[in-house]
Amino acid sequence: MDRYQLKEKTEQHPDAKLKDLVMQLLYDDIISLKIPPKAKLNVNQIAMTLGISRTPVVEAITGLTELGFVVNHPDQNGSYVLDLSLQDMVSLYQVRDAIESEAAFLCAYNAEDTVIRDLTRLADAFRDSVILRDIRGMQDTDMPFHRLIISSCGNHYLQRSYEQLLPHLTRYQFSMLEFIGKASNEYNPWLSNVKYNHTAVVSAIRMRLPELARQSMSDHIASSLSFTSLSGDGIDPFQFIRSPGA
Repeated sequence: MDRYQLKEKTEQHPDAKLKDLVMQLLYDDIISLKIPPKAKLNVNQIAMTLGISRTPVVEAITGLTELGFVVNHPDQNGSYVLDLSLQDMVSLYQVRDAIESEAAFLCAYNAEDTVIRDLTRLADAFRDSVILRDIRGMQDTDMPFHRLIISSCGNHYLQRSYEQLLPHLTRYQFSMLEFIGKASNEYNPWLSNVKYNHTAVVSAIRMRLPELARQSMSDHIASSLSFTSLSGDGIDPFQFIRSPGA
């Protein structure tokens, strides 16, 4: 996040309020883990980096606090990025399972052939990126794969529910991709499952087998959770991506 990105946002949205543009920049960096969990948001530093006054930064942080991505601790001064935790991830993935597994089920009925071709391309590219430990390649294919299944399922209530989860879900999925990229996780027993889960889901959709598509997606989500839980060598996996000193 810098003043050039802010300038680009301003040019894209000339009628937007400055606080909203700053909030979007912070939001993007938080959900993509560029600003790590538990990081303190230094108002003066952010304002200086963006070349603006403190007021829109304070207002942006207040907005992120209301959204639940920033927290204030009674015993600490300042505002901090919401932490990640395995317990929270389990709760989130239980809801994710209900939504995405049903979306895969519906896709086996509703997805057009062009969608299935795009899903196949994304699944193959994700698999190759995992093999190469290409984090950017995984980022470019993982979320688009899941979002395409959601957008192609034909149920707008399910789609709205997913959109509510998406910001928090993105943070955990980005963290999992970071774990895949770590050499120490090469022998994580769940890595091979994660590597081929997308392929299994799209194969079931291509064959128009809704029950198998639902189960394949559920297995994929469970594998992702298991992989993450074992990525900390028996301790909290998220300690490796938190802000230094947090």
